[in-house]
Amino acid sequence: MPPLDDSPADVSLGYRATRWRLRTRTLELPARPLIMGIINVTPDSFSDAGQCFEIDAAVERGLELARQGADILDIGGESTRPYSEAVHLAEELRRTAPVVARLAEQLTLPLSIDTSKAAVAREAIEAGAEIINDITGISDPAMLNLAVEAGAGVCAMHMQGTPQTMQDNPVYADVVAEIFEYLEVQRDALIAAGIQPDRISLDPGIGFGKTHEHNITLLAHCHRFHKLGCPLLLGPSRKGFIGKLLGDKHLDRTAGTIGVACALARQGVQIIRVHDVAAVRQALILYEASGGLNPNGQ
Repeated sequence: MPPLDDSPADVSLGYRATRWRLRTRTLELPARPLIMGIINVTPDSFSDAGQCFEIDAAVERGLELARQGADILDIGGESTRPYSEAVHLAEELRRTAPVVARLAEQLTLPLSIDTSKAAVAREAIEAGAEIINDITGISDPAMLNLAVEAGAGVCAMHMQGTPQTMQDNPVYADVVAEIFEYLEVQRDALIAAGIQPDRISLDPGIGFGKTHEHNITLLAHCHRFHKLGCPLLLGPSRKGFIGKLLGDKHLDRTAGTIGVACALARQGVQIIRVHDVAAVRQALILYEASGGLNPNGQ
């Protein structure tokens, strides 16, 4: 594993990826991050439980996020909040497949399926999805085979444990170095299996098997992951560490999410996954216009 240097030169040597190839198109990744809008077709997601559980509501939410300026839409049918219950395959298919199909008919922006089940991903790809966003790092051989076969863009995330166990007692000797090594190994495994390198994005997994301190450390040092040569996709939106850092777990976390988004943009992160698309987009436009972004990512 290459040394993890905090100096500006560490990420100014051409490591930051500027393109992400999907199933039928290529996304250019400029200095300002692309925004992935979240559509949770679930009754129990941690932040927006039940708001988009009905198919019509989920489709309308997707259309609204597109109007707000989302660059990508990410559709998921299973909550992955801590201690959430697993969803049966048939139910996850019922939730997600119609939403993907209807949005694909009405929108031109790329759609992502947020799932760890290969059968769900296959249905979504057949309905028009371009990206497989898998919290288990594309670790299921069936998911891996599908990604190769479909030529989809993929996002491989780090998670310690499972949603049912990940927050019991997450432990790292060096959280940044260990997650870097995991993502490096996973990236190499995906390439060896036949996924082309420019189709891979990586996610350190904020909130997935990490303590509050782990999350803050990762956010402060996520520029290190550019050395992996893949687009970085992070999802800090409305997460618990924001409320904890501000001293009020019941606080509206939109402003906190915006602050984190600007910090990630400053470090060259290419895609930020959020609920509040309009607010984050406006903040990033103004942040860029006022000189906050550095194309070298540091």
